[in-house]
Amino acid sequence: MSTRTPTPHAADSHITAPAPPLRRILSHAALEARILLTNGEQILVAIVMPALVLIGLRVLPVGRLDGVAPIDTAMAATLSTALVSTSFTSQAIQTGFDRRNGVLRWVATTPLGRDGYLAGKILATLGVHVLQILVLGLLGLALGWRPEPTGLVLLVPVWILGTVAFGSLGMLVAGTLRTEAVLAVSNLLFLLFVSVGGIAFPLVSYPRILRGLVDLLPSGALGELMRASLAGGPFLLGSFLVLLVWAVGGVLAVMRWFRWTDS
Repeated sequence: MSTRTPTPHAADSHITAPAPPLRRILSHAALEARILLTNGEQILVAIVMPALVLIGLRVLPVGRLDGVAPIDTAMAATLSTALVSTSFTSQAIQTGFDRRNGVLRWVATTPLGRDGYLAGKILATLGVHVLQILVLGLLGLALGWRPEPTGLVLLVPVWILGTVAFGSLGMLVAGTLRTEAVLAVSNLLFLLFVSVGGIAFPLVSYPRILRGLVDLLPSGALGELMRASLAGGPFLLGSFLVLLVWAVGGVLAVMRWFRWTDS
């Protein structure tokens, strides 16, 4: 009995074509979001710690502006903390482990590619941000927060710019340091950004000699812009420009120095 050799057309029919680029990116974004939301440590950083910041600043007489309701300044600090926790700390740690485990090297050989990997991470981060805003916003409303619509509109560009700035810094840490160092550096910088970097406390709370330094930090600029959006503080063009410089500089630094392998 003779054996029939498959024609090229028949052989090709068994090869599964890759999904369209957009579907690949969305699938990767969903995976990244699930990883972030099913990890206990990530939930602690993304939701629990910002919630503790909200309750602490609502109760304690610190981090306030004259003539502004304490819940407003507390919400500004809380949402800033949430942004930094997800865009910077969580992304730095997760990407650092992906890099050490060879995931980034493997991604470059798949249809998703490096660009798709980064796009999926961005979408996942924004999705987690939406969840953070909903959860923390509901907690704030329960504590008496009543936001102004104009402030919420102003919050959108500030949030996007802050996400780019801190997201690029997180990728830079993950792509230039060893994984063990990524863990230490990202957590340490997160604590410094929140506690003394201008997020929990407005610039007017700092001694004059330190105020100029904090004002140049991305956390100081983000904190002031958040207070301008949610707590009726003055909108400082200088703070916006500082955050813009950090965002652009961070993206350029990632393009220049990010390493996709741990070697």
